[in-house]
Amino acid sequence: MKDTLSAAEARRIALAAQGFRAERPGTATTKQQLTRLIERLGVVQIDSVNVVSRTHYLPAFSRLGAYPRPMLEELAWARKRPLFEYWAHEASLLPLTTQPLLRWRMADAHDGVGVWKGVARFLREHRPVVDRALEQIRERGLLAASELEIGMKGPGGWWGWSDAKRAAECLFWIGELTTATRRGTFERVYGLPERVLPRAVIEAPTPAREDAQRALIRMAARALGVATERDLRDYFRMGVAETKARVTELVEAGELIPVGVKGWREPAFLDPAARRPRRIEACALLSPFDNLIWFRERTERMFGVRVRLEIYTPAEKRTHGYYVLPFLEGDAITARVDLKADRKAGVLVVQASHAEPWAGAQTPERLAGELRTMAAWLGLERVRVEPRGDLAERLAGALSGG
Repeated sequence: MKDTLSAAEARRIALAAQGFRAERPGTATTKQQLTRLIERLGVVQIDSVNVVSRTHYLPAFSRLGAYPRPMLEELAWARKRPLFEYWAHEASLLPLTTQPLLRWRMADAHDGVGVWKGVARFLREHRPVVDRALEQIRERGLLAASELEIGMKGPGGWWGWSDAKRAAECLFWIGELTTATRRGTFERVYGLPERVLPRAVIEAPTPAREDAQRALIRMAARALGVATERDLRDYFRMGVAETKARVTELVEAGELIPVGVKGWREPAFLDPAARRPRRIEACALLSPFDNLIWFRERTERMFGVRVRLEIYTPAEKRTHGYYVLPFLEGDAITARVDLKADRKAGVLVVQASHAEPWAGAQTPERLAGELRTMAAWLGLERVRVEPRGDLAERLAGALSGG
């Protein structure tokens, strides 16, 4: 018979698997702790929106506290680093050991399988441009797309990209280029994998497609703790049929345990090594692209909140704001704040703040404390609350009284 978990048990398992705990090292965080966290998560999404902080800095802040941000930059883009970039769950940072596990996806991009049809078409129809981009990086070394002397400039094509940018990105997606570093403007600098990645990674054998996919599902299960098949599929954006086959194989091998979760419509699968804590005492602001909440269907099922990214929604039609960070308190999401870092004024602006129906009397004070911590981490001097949202007055009072 299947084990049956309550919704609260499943939520605590998921939070523990995601690395949430009461004690956070903050500025005392070491490179080893940060590396271990990213290895546990398996993947960290990258996004260039900088209204508060670029999202890849935020998952570690949520779990470790106010760690030194240059530490992540060193792990991701220094000459010797344990992370690399690729398209995993959107554009992502991943442990280097994952690179061989994603070569089947690079091959799919090359062949135009599934979502990669446009990549293969560009490679085929613009071969001289692509070859010239590769040749220049081979001859001149590390280059940004803006430094490639080929093709037509934007706007046009994908997101207004130039031919050089499109060529470089296609080569990145098929694995013939990789990210060497990022510049201050967050511009990607490309290099040949054999000149950027460690020899051990380049020379590592390429696993069979099925073996690589099983490994990715294991990583997703470890990071999620307990998950439906769709949750597991979304983590590394795998195909429906492939995920179903790999999950079935892992269940047969005893590496995933089928369980029921009260209130969940779909069957779930438990990581055999998942911890089952009795309590979670988290206190964290979550990036809208955080691993815990990036699959909106899972977020609503697990936390009872409907989280939507409203960046592309006209201002007058937004419900919660432009760049909204949910507030995780204990094992519940109790509030949301629309934040903006006014760097010139040195202020973290709370443009709107909303409480969930189950928020407690301590929510404003705890949220205020986390906002102060975030402001200091971002190098801002204070927090200002604007009078929008049902939580604004109480939050302003908590901040003024601290």
